Amino acid sequence: MNFRRLYVSFVPIAVPLIMAISANAGDLSSALYKRIIDEELPMKEVQSFCDVRIPHMPKVRTVAAWERQANRMRRDTLDNVVFRGEAKAWRDAEKKVEWLDTIPGGLGYKIRKLRYEVLPGLWTAALLYEPDGLKGRVPVVMNVNGHDRKNGKAADYKQARCINQAKRGMLALNVEWLGMGQLNTDGFNHYRMNQLDLCGTSGLAPFYLAMTRGIDILLAHPNADPERVAVAGLSGGGWQTIFISSLDTRVTLCNPVAGYSSFRTRVYNLSDLGDSEQTPNDLATVTDYAHLTAMLAPRPALLTFNAEDQCCFAANHALPPLLKAANPIYKLYQAESSLRYHVNYVPGNHNFEVDNRQALYRVFGEFFFPHDSTFDAREIPTLGEIKTAGELDVALPENNLDFQQLASQVSASLPGDGAIPGNSRDARSWLRKKRRAVADVVNAPDYKVDAEKVDAEDGAFSATYWKLQLGDDWTVPAVELASDETTGTSIVIADGGRKAAETEIQALLKKGQRVIAVDLFYFGESKIAKRDFLFALLVAATGERPLGIQAGQLNAIADWAGKYDRDHEIQVVGLGPRSSLIATTAAALDQRTIDSLELHRPYTSLKDVIRDNGSVQQTPEVFCFGLLEVADIRQLL
Repeated sequence: MNFRRLYVSFVPIAVPLIMAISANAGDLSSALYKRIIDEELPMKEVQSFCDVRIPHMPKVRTVAAWERQANRMRRDTLDNVVFRGEAKAWRDAEKKVEWLDTIPGGLGYKIRKLRYEVLPGLWTAALLYEPDGLKGRVPVVMNVNGHDRKNGKAADYKQARCINQAKRGMLALNVEWLGMGQLNTDGFNHYRMNQLDLCGTSGLAPFYLAMTRGIDILLAHPNADPERVAVAGLSGGGWQTIFISSLDTRVTLCNPVAGYSSFRTRVYNLSDLGDSEQTPNDLATVTDYAHLTAMLAPRPALLTFNAEDQCCFAANHALPPLLKAANPIYKLYQAESSLRYHVNYVPGNHNFEVDNRQALYRVFGEFFFPHDSTFDAREIPTLGEIKTAGELDVALPENNLDFQQLASQVSASLPGDGAIPGNSRDARSWLRKKRRAVADVVNAPDYKVDAEKVDAEDGAFSATYWKLQLGDDWTVPAVELASDETTGTSIVIADGGRKAAETEIQALLKKGQRVIAVDLFYFGESKIAKRDFLFALLVAATGERPLGIQAGQLNAIADWAGKYDRDHEIQVVGLGPRSSLIATTAAALDQRTIDSLELHRPYTSLKDVIRDNGSVQQTPEVFCFGLLEVADIRQLL
C-alpha cells in the first residue's frame, strides 16, 4: 500500500494582505464575481437529482403481493430509518407513565393530566379527555398537533376536537408535540434533532416513540376498544398521523389534515418541503409518502386538504398523487369506500376548523358508530369550556432531556474506535478500515469531470472560466487564475462562496500559485435559490449525503486539475469550518491527488457542533448521518 505525505496547515483567522497585488484587486474581484452558470441551474439539478431517486409505487395484482411489499416497507422503515443507533435501546426501554391531577372539563367529561417518558430521560405532557360514566369498550383517539409553538396542546381548535370526541363517548388523548407548547425550547427545535443523526442515532426516533407510547397509553385504558383506534392532526400533526398510522397497524382509522404530500410532489412544490422529522435520512430509499398512504388500506382513512392553503400541502397538488397511489390498493381489498378525502373551501386556509372537524366526526359516525341512529356529526358547542394554557399545564421533570442533551450523551463515547495505532502495521490496517467506514457514511460519488471552457481573459493574470460537469448530476462553476509562472495549484473553496475568498486568493497568486476557485454543491453560485437546506434534507432522504456530494465533487476536480499540472502539488484551501470539513473529508477519502490542505477556522471537533447547539438550517452537510460515530476531525485528518 502506497502512502503519500499530506501536509495540513491551520490558519485561525484570515489576515488581510494590504499590499498583495493591490493594483489588480479590481480585476480579481471582477473575475470572482462573474457569473458562469445560469442562476436557475442549481435548483433544476437538485430537483432532477432527487426526483430520479424517489421510489415509484410498486405494481401489484393481489392483496398478498401488496402485503408482502407493505410489510417489508414497514419493517425497513422502522429498522433502517427510525430505530438506528441508540434508538434501538430506546425502543425497548421501560414505558413510564405518571398520572397527575384531574380537572373538571365540561358537561359529561373530565380532563386527566399525565406525563409519560418518550425515551429514558425525555418526558412529554398529555391530557386525557375522559367521558363520565364509562361502560364497556369505547373508541380511542390520539390527537396530535402541529407547529403551534406558543399554544401547543392548548390550541383552541385542538381542544374543541378533543371535547367533541369526549362528548360523543370517546377517549381523547391530547399529546404535546416535541418543540411545542410546554416543550417549546431551543433544545427541542426540530432542526436540532439532526445532532443525533450526526452521532449515528436517529433523530426521528423521539418523534415516533412519542406517538407509539401515546397509543400504548390509550390501549391500556380498561374501556379502550382496540378495534376502534384513531389518530388525527393538523400540519405537523397531519405528518404524525400519516406516519404512525401507516407503520403502526393498531391504528384503525386516521385523519391527516394538511400534513404531507409525496416526496416527488415536494420536489416541484417548494412549500411542501418538509422539516427534519418529515424528511429523515434514507426514508426515500425505503418508501415514499404515497406508499405510506396506500399502506393504510384497507383501514378507513380521511385525507383532508385545504383549497387555498397558504402554508403547505394545498389540495390541488398534494391530494391527487396520494389518491392515485392508494386507490388501486384499496380496490384490491374491495374497500374503496374506506378511502375518503375532504377539501376545505371555507376558510380554505391552513386549518382544522369546524368544517374539517365535522368531516372527521362524519367518518367517526360511519365507521365507529355505524349502528347508532342518534349520532350527530355536527359540532357540539364548546363555549366556556376552552381552557387556558396555564390551566392545562402538566408538571414535567426539571431535568427533562432535549435533542441537544441527548446528542451530548450519545456523543460522549464517540468515535468508538477513534484511537490511532502507533504501530505502523496496525496503522495501515486502521487506515484501510477507517477509510472504508468514512466512505460508507458519506457515500461520496466517484465523479468524472467534463470541462467546458466558457470564457477567458488576460491581464496581470489570466482568468479562465469553466463549467465542470460532474457525471450526469451537477455543473460546478470554476474560475482558474494564474500568473506567468506557477509553483503549484491551489483549489479554493469557501463557506461564503468564491466571492468571499478574494483576500486569500490574492495571497496565493502572489506566491505563484495557480488558483482554481470553485463553488461546490450548495455554496456560492451553486447555492439553491429557494428552500436550500430543505433540499439538502431531501437529498439525504434519498440515501445520498450533501457532504459526500461535495467531497466527491472536490476529489474529481482535484483529479482534473492534476492532469494539467503533473509537475506541482495540488493543495486544497478550505475557508471556514464547513469548507474545511469538506476538504478534510475529501482528502481522507482521496488516495491519488490531494497533497496538502490549508484550513482556515476549521472545526476542532464535530462535538463542537453539538456543544454549540448547531442546526441543520445553517450547516446541513455537517450533520452527515453517523459521521461522528466513525470519525471525528482528528481521525479524518
